[in-house]
Amino acid sequence: MAPPTLAGFLALALALLAAMVSSSDAYKFYVGGGDGWVQNPSENFNHWAERNRFQVNDTLYFKYKNGTDSVLVVSKEDYFSCNTKNPVITLKDGESIFKFGHSGPFYFISGDADRCQKGQRLIVVVLALRHKQHLAPSPQAPTPTAQSPENAGSPESGVGFTAPVPAPAKSSAFGRSVSALSLGVVLVSFFVGFV
Repeated sequence: MAPPTLAGFLALALALLAAMVSSSDAYKFYVGGGDGWVQNPSENFNHWAERNRFQVNDTLYFKYKNGTDSVLVVSKEDYFSCNTKNPVITLKDGESIFKFGHSGPFYFISGDADRCQKGQRLIVVVLALRHKQHLAPSPQAPTPTAQSPENAGSPESGVGFTAPVPAPAKSSAFGRSVSALSLGVVLVSFFVGFV
């Protein structure tokens, strides 16, 4: 058996690096799309959130006119009552970024209670880390029934849904991993060819 070479070591190191980088993908979501964080968006904020899959380390980007509005991260109760007096976090620079540090529900409202009452608010449910494994559900598993946000609660945080979030459809994360690994192999092969 031949001893390991520097080229072999570099190939392995590059492949591992590519796998680590692709597995830590995080996405930046633009709240409201082109409209931004506005009072009357072309698509309801919660409908927009339902179309997306959010994971830990993803970020939300809120674009709004500085000085005329803000974004508040609030409890479930404050979300439904549009209470702006007790925010968990206040974002107010006009170009605010919020990073999801854990799974579960997050509640966002406008810093202006009137705008909140008129619909400028958002619920985002961040998937648990275990959903990143992309395991197929058991065929005997019953389909969970989601509860309405008004009637749901979470024993862990006191502010959330009790129905489990379905696993995301097969995403392109695996494809990105394979692409990154393939690129690494090609680059190492190219490098080894010149050594």
